[in-house]
Amino acid sequence: MSKFSRFLGISRHSYYLYSAFLLICLLIVYVWWPLVQDYIGYMDGRLPWYEYIDWLLFGLFLFMSFSIMVYADLKIDGLIIFVGIFGGLVIESWGTQTNLWHYYTNERPPLWIIPAWPIASLSIDRITRVLDSLVSWISRRVQSLPFLDSKYLYWPTFGGFYLLMLSFVSPTFSKSYTIIALIICVVMILTPVDYRMAVVVFFAGSGLGYFLELWGTTRECWVYYTGQTPPVFAVFAHGMAAFAFYRTCMFIRKCGEWFRFK
Repeated sequence: MSKFSRFLGISRHSYYLYSAFLLICLLIVYVWWPLVQDYIGYMDGRLPWYEYIDWLLFGLFLFMSFSIMVYADLKIDGLIIFVGIFGGLVIESWGTQTNLWHYYTNERPPLWIIPAWPIASLSIDRITRVLDSLVSWISRRVQSLPFLDSKYLYWPTFGGFYLLMLSFVSPTFSKSYTIIALIICVVMILTPVDYRMAVVVFFAGSGLGYFLELWGTTRECWVYYTGQTPPVFAVFAHGMAAFAFYRTCMFIRKCGEWFRFK
């Protein structure tokens, strides 16, 4: 193994994850081949080959493929994948059942989008590690600025998001799915465990979420009821989802430790 691979923490676990990722992609292509045929149908040969490549999707694929391999550990990543699958299913069910957004296939929700959630969760975990290291480095060198205290950032960040969420989902206040989602979010926000990690995870999720939402909404793969490409809420909702997944993983680990030492 090269020094570069060791520096990035590339191991057998990395290749296991990447192989599983490719297998899922191939399975999606096989099961939903008509969707692939629709895309290929746009390639009529009148333009140069590079005009038919979705460069944003290609860039996202490369970034996520690379990021999930960095410092992979199946003991940790297995839980992230588990929470990402079920968390993504819950979120997609909420959004499509309440008509906050819909997919061009009209599935509610489409099963082919669910595997994207655990893959994105793994990428967000890697981004979080980098951001946390950067924040630690800055904090050690600049200790006199009060706004660097995570408590000063936590409440405006999550309080602002919740107000944004209330405004965006207001047309669905009569839906039980929305009420449950609002309760879950406010409980998690009002019971912070680690202010710094919460803020770091939120912005890591929002950062990746922006590019995912930009691709999906501009290609009309999914459309929000507001017609925005993308809505600001949708971008930061990825940050809240990442925070919720992070808290869920922490809870499951704590439960595991409790049962182990009981």
